[in-house]
Amino acid sequence: MNLKTKEHLLFLLGVAICFAVAGLSVLLEKLIPGELLGASIIALFMGTIINSFFHPTWIKPALKFTSKKVLKAAIILLGASLSVSTILSVGKMTFFVMIFTFAMCFGGGYFIRKLFGLNWKLSNLISAGTGICGGSAVAAIAPVIDADDKDIAFAMSSTFLFDMVMIALYPLMGKALGMSDIAYGIWAGTSVNDTASVVASGYAFSEAAGDFATMVKLTRTIAIIPTVLVFAWIGVRMKKKEMQATGDGKKVNMMKIIPWFIGGFLLLAIANSIGFIPAAVSGVMKTASKFLMVTALAAIGLSTSITDFKKAGLKPMFYGVTIDTLVTLTALVVIWCMGLM
Repeated sequence: MNLKTKEHLLFLLGVAICFAVAGLSVLLEKLIPGELLGASIIALFMGTIINSFFHPTWIKPALKFTSKKVLKAAIILLGASLSVSTILSVGKMTFFVMIFTFAMCFGGGYFIRKLFGLNWKLSNLISAGTGICGGSAVAAIAPVIDADDKDIAFAMSSTFLFDMVMIALYPLMGKALGMSDIAYGIWAGTSVNDTASVVASGYAFSEAAGDFATMVKLTRTIAIIPTVLVFAWIGVRMKKKEMQATGDGKKVNMMKIIPWFIGGFLLLAIANSIGFIPAAVSGVMKTASKFLMVTALAAIGLSTSITDFKKAGLKPMFYGVTIDTLVTLTALVVIWCMGLM
């Protein structure tokens, strides 16, 4: 066996390990009561633990491929699950709440990150996970701003910890505040991060609240599209400034603001919105997207060590908790001002 063939086999073995961790994570997700722990988080943590004991150099090319290329494929397929018609069905009042929560996530986050001394990529990944749809938003924006795998891991962990607490507290707080099903559905749908957590906290309050919270959450997911485009533009601008500061004569092509995989994502989102993609096919593509995303996060976990988390300290977690708490309170105040409480 020549060296090239051996490298190819080791590469395939490394990719297969990522898929195996993802498959095991999906299985564990189904075994956990109520599916409170998502497969993405399980894969991320499992990979990190494995990396503490098993981190050969030959697996690095496979991890890089899976965490980058496979992640982009997952983002493209995610577009098939989005539909503009979902936005119209929820109503204007939901968007009013979302505008304020987004402003708090990214506007407030801009100033708060300076207090914690976080880099702009990590803070915005956490803000995106909080304001849009948890891990999916983090995964979609990360390649656009060229975020490090470690920053992705920290952002995922931060949004996950808040969700675990809110699943238990939201229903209790909603009942204590005497919220209606619609008010609670808007609150949970606009301020809880991950879709699974929204479903869990929504139906823990009531079936009607769970239905509405899920619909609001799906609408909120649509915000991935403009958010990714904005961050793609910011990423190009930042790169241009860095080159000017270092005296690099190369020009940054502003036409590359929309990365190729985001173009594919948008095409599928448009195709699904106009009914070009059958519901059954859309469902299959959404499932495939989720599994590929879990696989990519397994690779990110396998590239991240527990030592990396220790070096980062508690600042990313404190930042995430601060942003999440402010978003929760902002949504409550806006809902109250709208006369829904």
